Amino acid sequence: MGLIRFLLITIFVLYIVRVLARIFLPFLFRKAAERMTQNMNNQGGQQQRNDQNTQRKPEGTISVDYIPPQEKKKPKLDKAGDFVDYEEVK
Repeated sequence: MGLIRFLLITIFVLYIVRVLARIFLPFLFRKAAERMTQNMNNQGGQQQRNDQNTQRKPEGTISVDYIPPQEKKKPKLDKAGDFVDYEEVK
């Protein structure tokens, strides 16, 4: 009797969750899509403002936004020592 009661309650709860999901999930997805759209619009506006700031510079000036890190110099092989050719003896 306990197993049948457990199964009926489980099926009922799953059915209720399914019905509620059909009602509320489209609303939640719509709200999430609106938030993402608004975030993208805000980022686009910031990028346009940055582009406008770079357009105000006088013609002929150069500005560097990124300078890559310099690689470490490798030691020259000439200072590493003497190298001797050898033949493998079998």
